[in-house]
Amino acid sequence: MRERIDNVDFTVDEHIWGHRLYDEQLPHFAVLEFLGVLGSNKDAPLIELPGDKVRYKPQRQIRLRSLLFNNPYVQTVRDRTISDSDKWEQWRDLFVAEATGHGDENIDYLREVFLSFDDFAKAIELLRSSAFEARSNKRWSSKFIFPFGPDALYEDLRIDSSSATNDRRFFARTGELLYLMLCRSINGRQLGQLLVERLFVSSSPLNRLARALQGESQHAPEPRAVGYLPHLKHSRFDRLCDDWLAILSRDMPVYDALEHLISSAGLNLLLYFLECSKAEAGDTDPVEIVCEIVSRERSKVRALSGECYQANQSLSLRAVRASIESFLLTPEWENALSSIDQSTQCILALRDRFQWPSTESDEDNDYSQMTGEEMAAVLTEKALARHEQHFGKIHASWSRAIGLSSRRLSRRYRYAPNDRLLKTLVVSMVDERMQFDDFLHEAKRRYGLVIGDTEGGHLIREDQIDQEALSDNRENLESRLMSLGLVRRLSDSCSFVENPFARGKN
Repeated sequence: MRERIDNVDFTVDEHIWGHRLYDEQLPHFAVLEFLGVLGSNKDAPLIELPGDKVRYKPQRQIRLRSLLFNNPYVQTVRDRTISDSDKWEQWRDLFVAEATGHGDENIDYLREVFLSFDDFAKAIELLRSSAFEARSNKRWSSKFIFPFGPDALYEDLRIDSSSATNDRRFFARTGELLYLMLCRSINGRQLGQLLVERLFVSSSPLNRLARALQGESQHAPEPRAVGYLPHLKHSRFDRLCDDWLAILSRDMPVYDALEHLISSAGLNLLLYFLECSKAEAGDTDPVEIVCEIVSRERSKVRALSGECYQANQSLSLRAVRASIESFLLTPEWENALSSIDQSTQCILALRDRFQWPSTESDEDNDYSQMTGEEMAAVLTEKALARHEQHFGKIHASWSRAIGLSSRRLSRRYRYAPNDRLLKTLVVSMVDERMQFDDFLHEAKRRYGLVIGDTEGGHLIREDQIDQEALSDNRENLESRLMSLGLVRRLSDSCSFVENPFARGKN
């Protein structure tokens, strides 16, 4: 039985990928939302009991975010040549006058926490500087600081004088699905314990600073269930979990590791999206990502990478169309078409499968007067239009966000990984050192990345590109990693990729 999903017009995308992946929830937002779910379940992290939905009660921390992002007065008052006591009084009057009334007006505790107003202003400046997208024009209640610890986590909110409600724009449930993916991975429980031990350290200095500003934590009024993930098992869930375990095992501060966790999550979520698209469309070939390693010389790989990008961009639309078309071949639909009361039976069959048409009236269509074929055509049109609004933009948005795609030196997007993503691949894949050719092979096996002539051998045989172009691309990557201090060349034919953060490495 398909799970019923509330508050959606119809369920086509949701049963392919889940409810929901969302293009505006970029990977760093997904990980922040994930950490909120994890923090609410840290006594039993990454555990999903059979028949029982994972629930969580996210933090809101309205005082903290108001002090950081809705507080333009602190620097003005700090610069005034008045006594410290007067600074506190003047700032308090200005801040409280603009308070939302959701607990941020109760700030008297701050004078007991900080020795001086100057110390308070410096604390604001320090945490504010750690914000994601610090210079964006997002509203203040949708700005987030770096997750320094449990007290620095909170959900996306829409706040006005009468209410504070969770907003599904930047925390659209992708982080909830990320939590379920890791719950359903083979090594999920091991990862859950490790994440709690490494990331939820209340005594860390910057978490204590966030707690000092926030005071007592603020939570959502009621626990809520996480979103819907249609797959109980998937190889991508295990790959993501193992990548995170590898990153957390490296000899680096956890805050540095978190940057790699975000990149890894974005890459694996993107591959999950593409793999599910291919599976739904009946395409059994693995996902392939032909990467151009940008160099001074224009590469023949660029055109092929652009074509690969466009092909992957169209996969999700194919999946939506295939999902509906496959239902139209089922006995249930054939029986509905051949029944005496065709329109009624077709409506019931479509509602059972896609929760459409809804029982509410549709001003544009009277489905009771349509044939089954006409209803199917309307559903397909609506599903494709709805898909293009958000789900259809995921591939483009996420690949740019993680540094996998670029338009640099080109008029169209293609796959051209940046240094940050390449570092994440090395940190994830290389325990201490790995022969360069093995590294390329593993990148293809794990993530579908095609860089050298060996991995792209089928492209050469199909005359899509010549061997020399891919060999040059391979050499470009070797040079790029060498400049990053990640490759050591022992001879012209022997190079090793080295992970500088491997445990026990000098």
